Amino acid sequence: MNLPNKLTITRMVLIPFILLFLVPIPFMPDAFNDFVLTWPGRLIAIVLFVAASLTDLFDGRIARKKNLISTFGKFFDSIADKLLVISVLIAFVQLQRLHVFVPVLVLARELAISGIRMLAAERGQVIAAALPGKLKTVTQLIALNWLLAEPILFSLFGGRKTIETIGNVLVVISLIMTVWSFMTYYQATKGLLKGASST
Repeated sequence: MNLPNKLTITRMVLIPFILLFLVPIPFMPDAFNDFVLTWPGRLIAIVLFVAASLTDLFDGRIARKKNLISTFGKFFDSIADKLLVISVLIAFVQLQRLHVFVPVLVLARELAISGIRMLAAERGQVIAAALPGKLKTVTQLIALNWLLAEPILFSLFGGRKTIETIGNVLVVISLIMTVWSFMTYYQATKGLLKGASST
């Protein structure tokens, strides 16, 4: 297994550890769950999340630079990205920091685009990632890192309402980018979808 694929697998392996230090778990000792809810516990979650995000940055670059692009990488890199973002969004729903609408909208976008890509693949077409999709990913990661850092920011600066408002704005921006990226993707593939519906 080449290095980019190892990085992709590492990203998926890190997800349960991020959740472990993000959301209290009923069968874990009370002392551990109490630690998870403190800012040092959240700091561990941030470090793990940043590490997972960096594997996404480097696996693609290494694969392209060293010509190590593989079928495994094409398939699982996308899955790992979606699992990372959606898992953390769902964790914030459980923590009552986000409304369930947020991960549902993100998941709906990802499923719809995955379906379009499968249709394209059946017709021998490859749809490359466009700028709106990349901006969507960047805004999602910025919003999630801010939400992860909120308990630390509370302890350092206070001003809980202001910090949470900034987090809410960042989430809204990421949702706008999520919808925009889907619409641009849809516009670019309308002909493909019409052809699929007529067959």
